[in-house]
Amino acid sequence: MSRFEQAGLEAQGRDVTRAVQGGKRATRLSFFIAGFALSCWAPLVPFVQTRIEADAATLGNILLCLGLGAVIGMPASGACCARVGAKPVILAGALCLLLILPLLSVLSTPMALGICLLVFGAALGAIDVAANIHGMAVQDAAGVPLMSGFHGLYSVGSLVGAGSMAALIASGVSLGASTLSAAAVVLACVVAAASGFVRTPASEGGMSLVLPRGIVLMLGVLVLICFLSEGAMLDWGAVLLTQEKGVDVSLAGVGYAVFALAMTVIRLVGDRLVGRFGELRTLVVGFAGTATGVAITAFSGSLIGVLLGLFVAGLAVGNVVPALFTLVGRQQMMPVQPAVAAVSICGYLGVLLGPALIGYVAHWTGLVEAFYGVVALLLLALCGVPWLRTLALSKP
Repeated sequence: MSRFEQAGLEAQGRDVTRAVQGGKRATRLSFFIAGFALSCWAPLVPFVQTRIEADAATLGNILLCLGLGAVIGMPASGACCARVGAKPVILAGALCLLLILPLLSVLSTPMALGICLLVFGAALGAIDVAANIHGMAVQDAAGVPLMSGFHGLYSVGSLVGAGSMAALIASGVSLGASTLSAAAVVLACVVAAASGFVRTPASEGGMSLVLPRGIVLMLGVLVLICFLSEGAMLDWGAVLLTQEKGVDVSLAGVGYAVFALAMTVIRLVGDRLVGRFGELRTLVVGFAGTATGVAITAFSGSLIGVLLGLFVAGLAVGNVVPALFTLVGRQQMMPVQPAVAAVSICGYLGVLLGPALIGYVAHWTGLVEAFYGVVALLLLALCGVPWLRTLALSKP
């Protein structure tokens, strides 16, 4: 090899390295934006209910618009990513978020709020799908596991968004100023990420809605069960502590905080674990450990035991979804863009329908027994992991 050829290869290698580093930054900020924006909305809900004088049924209908928007945005995002790539979808979604956040603090009619939440949810769903597609492309270029760390930034964004918004409101800052501050954070993240995006694979004729099939359907079911268990902790964990475990209501939020913190921490170091043990072992340990943690939570009669169970469940479940999305990008049954969208919808259905199903089961059998039902679903998911063996052991 001549000196000029060697210099050319070295320059090409440096270009690839710079592209990967920029891609990592852009993907991390994309996940952070999604988690941050969604969690900024949560502290606003009580104020919205008071402002529009909505009863529980009216508020429920308004909140349903957020989920409906996400279900619309996810398949549309997959189709758009197939045609124009992930970058325009993420930037357009982020622009919608920063424009709508301030509106949520001032709108005073159910119709206007419902429309805004519909667009808000569509933007969140679009970013979720596009960020996963972009993350897979960056991971393939880097040649090492990265998805756990990317998803970890979503968790970090959730913690920062909820904490900062609650702190601003508690300190007397107006809702308008608080949401404008949140919009400014989103804008700063967009500016920092814009130059780092890499080109994602495109395909012709992407459909707006594609049903999962074959191995993609299996992955979708596993993601659904995983998100259902997370939703159980979010929506029913505090109720379990207060009504079944005798914990004072002032400590009700501690349980989910422990679960979320454990999940965030394990995701930030998860890429090293996945790189060492592989996706298959990550899934086995993840589903088995989550089932164990939920079982301890349901069975234990002490606060320490319950918190230990929540901590174990958070550690175990943290890397399951990133590993599953890595396998979605590796499968050959469907093009990656509609496959990611389909699996994302399955996961979101778990978030939407799971807590309601748990409520129905709890009504007839009791909340502790409903949590044991979640354990059974997680063990059922564990039985499905061996079907992914060939896919998990294949080269990206």
